[in-house]
Amino acid sequence: MVESELTKLLKSYHSNIEVSLENIIDFHVDFEKIHPFSDGNGRVGRLVMFKECLKNNIMPFIIENEHKAFYYRGIREYDNTKGYLKDTILQSQDNFNEMVSYFFSK
Repeated sequence: MVESELTKLLKSYHSNIEVSLENIIDFHVDFEKIHPFSDGNGRVGRLVMFKECLKNNIMPFIIENEHKAFYYRGIREYDNTKGYLKDTILQSQDNFNEMVSYFFSK
């Protein structure tokens, strides 16, 4: 069952002609719902999001510990309110961009 759900998810994701941040977030939420591993699903999922952002020239992000509660709430409520997770991710992108800019401005 997990294998077929992952196959379906990957086919759907790879059918996107251009990948947007929203596509990446949608994929992540669906991946987390499938929950293919006994442990580490969130870490793997966030790593995949980071990689997909880099691959598609989208500013990557890291969900910092102080924002994890917002991230988890966003995942739980995503089917009803996509904005909560998106806002958390957009804020995380801004934070990551600020951090990267600090090192490249010197």
